[in-house]
Amino acid sequence: MIQFQYTRATQPKAAVDAVTKEKNSMFIAGGTNLVDLMKRGITVPQRLVDINRLPLKDIKKEGSSLRIGALALNSQVAENKMVLQSHPLLAQALNAGASAQIRNMATVGGNMLQRTRCPYFYDTTMPCNKRQPGTGCGALEGYNRMHAIFGFSDRCIAVHPSDMSVALMALDASVLVTGPSGDRRIPFADFHRLPGDRPDIDTTLRPGELITAVDVPDSPFTKNVHYLKVRDRASYAFALVSVAAALDIKKNRIEGARLAMGGVAHKPWRLAEAEKFLVGKPVSEATFTEAANIAMQGAKAFKHNAFKLRLAPNSIVQALKTAAKLV
Repeated sequence: MIQFQYTRATQPKAAVDAVTKEKNSMFIAGGTNLVDLMKRGITVPQRLVDINRLPLKDIKKEGSSLRIGALALNSQVAENKMVLQSHPLLAQALNAGASAQIRNMATVGGNMLQRTRCPYFYDTTMPCNKRQPGTGCGALEGYNRMHAIFGFSDRCIAVHPSDMSVALMALDASVLVTGPSGDRRIPFADFHRLPGDRPDIDTTLRPGELITAVDVPDSPFTKNVHYLKVRDRASYAFALVSVAAALDIKKNRIEGARLAMGGVAHKPWRLAEAEKFLVGKPVSEATFTEAANIAMQGAKAFKHNAFKLRLAPNSIVQALKTAAKLV
């Protein structure tokens, strides 16, 4: 690991100023992804600005939303009574992520900012446009079992690893940030980027901006929800496919629906057309199967991940059935 300068900030403005003063500076909180990248020589900041002392850990009601501070730990959010009561889907997704030890260190903001990546990103002997723009994508013709079936480009086919972010996408969350130009709010759907021709840029954050909180709006999705994560092993594994499913059911009819997937794209993948189809339909396996077929429109597999074209719709159906308590 390279040598670097270390600064500790106690207020958001001071943290932003410290990062802005030196171009190659980064914020650090739990460090569960950043330190790993630094050890491998993939990320080489000249200065780290420790933000753990910033007053950004609260979880509180703000109007018609639940505001979760960027420094709230994943484990604390998953166990919070307000989260469990008003957004159980988020709690389920958090508990599906990583290991208990990592959830006790990882922050909400850090979870959102972890790099979209694959084994070729970590292997510095292989080409990777995300790690080093212009070198190529080793996964395109390589071993691409874990990779994307939606929203990819010829520059990158890696998938976003966060479980929490899939739930936040489904729940229409928004991200509050502060930076050199002041404060702004970013809809969660616009926070992460698809690779396009710049896969090295994961988010729409501007230079020097700091995440301060996430707002999750009130919704009727408090009862019929389920987060399904399909993975190679039960602990500490990224999703092959994951589904965040939330339904508002009245008299066996679907009044509202939210669906998002993980493990299938460079960012959490919202299934908007399937959501529209579900509204007004009866609760049944046939309804859910048709919604899954709609969700899969435009999906394309590579040599080693064609199984996802079957796994993904089956997972959508299973998640919806579990949310609707049909199983």
